Amino acid sequence: MSELKNKVAVITGGNSGIGYATAEELKSRGAIVVITGRNSEKVAAAASNLQVKGVVADVSNVSAIDHMVEQVKSDFGKVDILFVNAGIFQPAPVGQITEEMFDHQMGINFKGAVFTTEKFLPILNEGASIINLSSVNAYAGMANTAVYAASKAALNAYTRTAATELAPRKIRINAVNPGPVNTPIFEKTGMEEEQLNGFAEAMKNRVPLKRFGRPEDIAKLVAFLASDDASFITGSEYNIDGGINVNPLLS
Repeated sequence: MSELKNKVAVITGGNSGIGYATAEELKSRGAIVVITGRNSEKVAAAASNLQVKGVVADVSNVSAIDHMVEQVKSDFGKVDILFVNAGIFQPAPVGQITEEMFDHQMGINFKGAVFTTEKFLPILNEGASIINLSSVNAYAGMANTAVYAASKAALNAYTRTAATELAPRKIRINAVNPGPVNTPIFEKTGMEEEQLNGFAEAMKNRVPLKRFGRPEDIAKLVAFLASDDASFITGSEYNIDGGINVNPLLS
C-alpha cells in the first residue's frame, strides 16, 4: 500500500498502544511518520523500533506543544496528517473526584488535544486530515468515568465545530470513538492487577463481539480517515467498539 506516500503524519502519544499501532500502519502505507510522547526513553525506543522520528513533548504544557511544532516544522516543513491521540484514563467515582484529577485529565485529554490542533494549524497543508482519538465513554455513562467521559465529549464537540471552520482550507477533522481496547492506558490507572482483571472481564462481557479491540483495529480506521478515500468525510464520529454503544444494557 502506498496511498499515503510521502505524506507527513504526526501522532501524539505515539510510543505505545493505539498511537504505536497507527504509526506502523501509516508507515506501511508510505507516510513519513513522527511520533511524540512525554517519556524520552519510551519515545526513543519506539522511534528506533519503528524507524520513525521521535519528539518528546508533554501535551498538557502549551509551551511544550509550541516547541514540538517548531521541531516538526524545522524537520519536515508542512504536515498532512495529525492524529491527536495522547490521552489518559484516571477512574474515580462521583464524590471522590479531586481538583488534581480533574485538571490532569482535562489538561491532557481536552486542553492538550485542542492546543495540539491549534498550534499545528499554521503548518497543516490544505486538504490535511486531523483525527482526534475520543471514546464511546463520551456517551456510555459508565461508572467511575465522569471526568474522562466529559473530556472526550468536549473533544467531540470541538471536532464538530472545527470541521465547519476548517472547511475553507479543505482540512478535514473527525473523531474516532473506541470501545475497550487492549492498550497500556489501563495499566497507568493505579488500579491493582486483580481490579484490572475484574474490570476487563466485566467490560468484555458487555461487548457483543465478546472481545476487546486491538490497537491495529483502530489504526486501520485512522489510516482510512487520513486517506483520500475519506475526502468527503469531516465533522464525523466513528464508533469502533464491537457493538457496545448500541447494546448499552448487554451483560
